[in-house]
Amino acid sequence: MRNILIIGSGKSTSYLLKYLLDKSSSEKLQITVGDLNVAHAKTLIDGHQNAKAITLDVLDASSRTPAIKNTDIVVSMLPAHLHIEVAKDCITHKKHMVTASYVSPEMQALDNDAKTNGLILMNEIGVDPGIDHMSAMQVLDSIRDKGGKIILFESFTGGLVAPESDNNLWNYKFTWNPRNVVIAGQGGAAKFLQEGAYKYIPYNRLFRRTEFLEIDNFGRFEVYANRDSLKYQSVYGLNNVKTLYRGTMRRVGFSRAWNIFVTLGMTDDSYIIDDSENMSYRDFTNAFLPYSPSDSVELKLRHQLKIDQDDVVWDKLIEIDIFNPNKPVKLKKATPAQILQKILMDSWTLSKNDKDMIVMYHKFGYELHGKKHQIDANMVVLGEDQTYTAMAKTVGLPVAMVTLAILNGKITTPGVQIPITKEVYQPILKELKAYGIQFQEKEIPYLGYNPLNN
Repeated sequence: MRNILIIGSGKSTSYLLKYLLDKSSSEKLQITVGDLNVAHAKTLIDGHQNAKAITLDVLDASSRTPAIKNTDIVVSMLPAHLHIEVAKDCITHKKHMVTASYVSPEMQALDNDAKTNGLILMNEIGVDPGIDHMSAMQVLDSIRDKGGKIILFESFTGGLVAPESDNNLWNYKFTWNPRNVVIAGQGGAAKFLQEGAYKYIPYNRLFRRTEFLEIDNFGRFEVYANRDSLKYQSVYGLNNVKTLYRGTMRRVGFSRAWNIFVTLGMTDDSYIIDDSENMSYRDFTNAFLPYSPSDSVELKLRHQLKIDQDDVVWDKLIEIDIFNPNKPVKLKKATPAQILQKILMDSWTLSKNDKDMIVMYHKFGYELHGKKHQIDANMVVLGEDQTYTAMAKTVGLPVAMVTLAILNGKITTPGVQIPITKEVYQPILKELKAYGIQFQEKEIPYLGYNPLNN
């Protein structure tokens, strides 16, 4: 039997584990799931004969190291900042490692050690990052292979609620880490290229600089810019591209309403609200508004932000209950972002029968034989239920497939990697199609970059 250690049994582990368990007999796999919450890990395993759950504290070397030492490959489904201790143990004990997280500077620093030991430390192999890399590189390489020159690349991804479960005014529910949603876009201006010019959008304007796009059979979406669209410019081989723009997708109208929280300061994570544990949701909202001995919290907010009472944005604020005096925050020494997250989780958590949706869109512009061409490609994946979500499917399946491919010697290039080479993306994208994860591509007349706000 070959041994696979999965550290972490969170929301994205369900499909990963199911894939490996389904193949465990034919591939002679023994799977160990290590987590502090061993009960949850046991629930996912569901008594399978080729799997076991163990209590594993990744911050405790006496718990972590023996588990890594006794396996053939490690899959870390932990939060990104916890990967590095696992990676160091993998180097020491000569084990391959797979994560879905962005490559940190600390992880990149292990590249030489990984190569020296013939080890693969594969990262960014989820959905975004992951499927976005693979699907983009497949088209970019195909264009270059026939002599084309890339002049434009745009890429957008959204984790959203499926149409049949879309029953709130925000057209949104949490399908991944709520904290990352609340603090999205902070930490610097969004940066991208447009027709050869560098463009910047500061955080306080980010959610008011959106543009629209259409996905066949799923209607209209809006996108806002990622913090750094140029992060992968050299990695993708796009140093001479004229337009490079990456962003996040939401349903139309979400960003204008979200901007209310940004304007008030509710998404700030840099300071603590005094006496937060004794606040109500209404108290929290009032804390960001001017004092008035006569005006209500509702009236002050409308006047402060110039929101008409018949504006749908107002209805959205009412819907999430931020004016409720009877709902307690119950969080000690909490930041505004932490309190806002708690409030939103009341309304935006997937219910048992809710389904989520992953939407991804790429636009490629290129020149070939003196003419300009454009390829539009999109992918839509729908979840099954609260456990087997589209997010878990599109994160977990690529992780599982790469893990098995490395174990079987089909991916061999050592070092700290992301999935941008043909050795990785060709077999993984081909296998993903069998699970309904594939892009619809179409050639259209070249339109160039024509955003709503340029």
